[in-house]
Amino acid sequence: MDETEIMASGDLDRIIKVDSKGDIKNLMKNINDIAEQLKDVTVEERRAQQTKTDLITNVSHDLRTPLTSIIGYLEIIDNDKYKDEVELRYYVNIAYEKAKGLNLLINDLFELTKMQNNTISLDKEDINLVQLLGQVVAYFEYQFKNADMKSRVNFSDDKLIVNADARKLVRAIENLLSNAIKYGQDGFYVDITTKIEENMAVVQVINYGQSISSIDLPHVFDRFYRVEKSRNSEIGGSGLGLAITKNIIELHQGIISVYSDNERTIFEFKLPVK
Repeated sequence: MDETEIMASGDLDRIIKVDSKGDIKNLMKNINDIAEQLKDVTVEERRAQQTKTDLITNVSHDLRTPLTSIIGYLEIIDNDKYKDEVELRYYVNIAYEKAKGLNLLINDLFELTKMQNNTISLDKEDINLVQLLGQVVAYFEYQFKNADMKSRVNFSDDKLIVNADARKLVRAIENLLSNAIKYGQDGFYVDITTKIEENMAVVQVINYGQSISSIDLPHVFDRFYRVEKSRNSEIGGSGLGLAITKNIIELHQGIISVYSDNERTIFEFKLPVK
């Protein structure tokens, strides 16, 4: 009774130790189990609350920064504080670009929230993954050329047929290619490879730019997580691309991982093959 009163006061680390047998022993074990479960729930609730707080803080910062710029430039225009039409167009263009970035962030945040709340539906069909990858890489040739980079494909001869939502899968692949272009320019090449392992289609997007430190590596799929120095908000994007990619792959019962050393950074995802 004394031990349960201490537990009831909030000390869930307490464990009842009584030399008993029969029903009293079973009751003691059940109370200890309940206390342990309550402790786990409490820890999980605190973690969820902290995640929510961090998300609100990050969203507030990422929304406020471009919004402040938009208001500032529109105020200049509204007060006729520009020299000529050239300067006016310059200010309008900056406000327009900031507004597009704001729209991207809001849309990405909305999409990610739907995915994580399991309120998004997938329009699945049988897809040749190799063909899909080839089409997306070809579409990205302009971006590679504009970044003074070159893509290289090494597709296996395996017939990689997956049952997936093509549009969502394209979004995931585009995010990985965009990420490789943003952070891999020092390495010039981006390699896209495929293979099959134990009934799983394996896709790798490899860049040879600056490596990701072991400290940052476990967090690259987190919302709004940006690695210091070159991987900061000045690079652009909503900060949600890799988080969205991870959710898309997991919605397809796949897994995604990242590996990085001094030579290369590999983003790899696996999807079940039909």
